[in-house]
Amino acid sequence: MTESPVPSFDAMTRRQFLARAIGLATAANLPLASAESPRPSQQKFRAAIIGDTGHGNYGHDHDLIFSGRENITVVAVADPNESGRDKAAARSHALRRYANYREMLQQEKPQLVSVAPRWTDQHHAMALAALRVGAHVYLEKPITRTLAEADELLKVANRAGLKIAVAHQMRLAPNILFLKKSLEQGLIGELLEIRAHGKQDQRAGGEDLIVLGVHLFDLMRFFADDPLWCAARVLHDGHEITLADAHPATENIGLVAGDEIFAQFAFPRGVNATFSSRAKNRQTAGPWGLELIGTKGALKILADIFPKLYALKNGTWTANGQADEWRPLENDPTLSASETERSVARANQRVVDDWLEAIARNREPACSGYAGMKALEMALAVFAAGLSRGRVELPLKDRNHPFAPKQGEQRRRN
Repeated sequence: MTESPVPSFDAMTRRQFLARAIGLATAANLPLASAESPRPSQQKFRAAIIGDTGHGNYGHDHDLIFSGRENITVVAVADPNESGRDKAAARSHALRRYANYREMLQQEKPQLVSVAPRWTDQHHAMALAALRVGAHVYLEKPITRTLAEADELLKVANRAGLKIAVAHQMRLAPNILFLKKSLEQGLIGELLEIRAHGKQDQRAGGEDLIVLGVHLFDLMRFFADDPLWCAARVLHDGHEITLADAHPATENIGLVAGDEIFAQFAFPRGVNATFSSRAKNRQTAGPWGLELIGTKGALKILADIFPKLYALKNGTWTANGQADEWRPLENDPTLSASETERSVARANQRVVDDWLEAIARNREPACSGYAGMKALEMALAVFAAGLSRGRVELPLKDRNHPFAPKQGEQRRRN
């Protein structure tokens, strides 16, 4: 089945573009709202923000996710750092300020809570405290440090009928939704392979895997469903990693290891995927992102808060063979999108709009806590496979961190 022609962004009115994006999202069972579409829920909410200046701060502007919403009142912000707390309160127009987030939650009883720190060491405790006062939770990614922590949050939320959203903003980017529908209509034929790589900067290896890999794994699942197993080679200074190589990351996101990673995932329907992160590969690999390879073509996603899409076009034959060229994907309705449309604020807004609609309709958000857990599971599976020198089945049976000492090992160390 071939896709019907899609008008270019320039040929479309703003309203037509938004209508098409929302239509594509609905067709993929992923509702999408935008700044100019009706709010998904006009229920009045009391919202609160939890940050920690100097220890993860407020992530990617997650203290501003409630701004400009007439039906949401930011009743308070909590931050143990006085200066940071004052600045966040001014930015978010919070009515009150607290040094202790537990006190804030007990006093204010908010219905919506943004757990904003970029570092994950407090995500579980903060989100659990918010859920226990009856609040729906928006979490900076990665969702938690371990799968056990994520599992508990999901269990508590499910029992209480509360919704968790995780800031995997690319999943709801309009051109990613457009691409999802186009793939289903046979844009590149049958999907065969996905190749992903991280930023491969000073964090190359384990930290790149956790901080940025989860975004890429979330997209892999979006396009190819849940993975079946993972195999990986993780090196540190040229040798296969052991538990002794585990160390805290530069950001407090749990233990990491390895400065070179190559991992393979098997997906249903014969789809294979890889993830790599090694500093020496940065120059030739280019910007972080992933490639989708099918029986009839290939696509590239340059990852960012607003990703860019490219298609591989056959060039002319030369003496050395056929020249191929990556070109912007034709019919991408966002090629001429404004800077505002490409901003962090708008990306967060799409996730929050969907979260609020999920609350109103009692469904799971597109960027759900479950999806956040599954992305983290893929990242931790890489460490587990690297340690075992073999293949690990998914879902992971051991929900603790792969670098956490087992009970017997802990006794011997003590």
